[in-house]
Amino acid sequence: MYRRVVWGCIAMALIAAITYVLLGVGVIHAGDLSGKDMPSFFYVIPAAYVIMGVLILSRWRWIRIASAAVVALTILVFYVRYAGQPDVMWSAPGLITKIAQIFLLAGLIYLLAKTRPEKNTNVK
Repeated sequence: MYRRVVWGCIAMALIAAITYVLLGVGVIHAGDLSGKDMPSFFYVIPAAYVIMGVLILSRWRWIRIASAAVVALTILVFYVRYAGQPDVMWSAPGLITKIAQIFLLAGLIYLLAKTRPEKNTNVK
């Protein structure tokens, strides 16, 4: 189960990254956002999701905590920024990215719960 969740998290990170890239280059559209209206984070976040997807393979707890924080912040920023634009929030790209991010966040929380912190064995 643990490995399936790890690979599921990686898949969700890549789905979110691909969707953001497609949004950034204008292949798919979210509501009335156009190329000039696209915030700069549509180009930065895909790179972060690809890096996050690769780093999920490591068992470092602090990386998973940071990843969960980034995903939660991304979801929060989306809902705060586009709260008055239901055409963006309910668009296919908006739903795809948010569903992928919510599953990714749930998977990261599961992995954090299943991974115990390492004890420092160097303490005397």
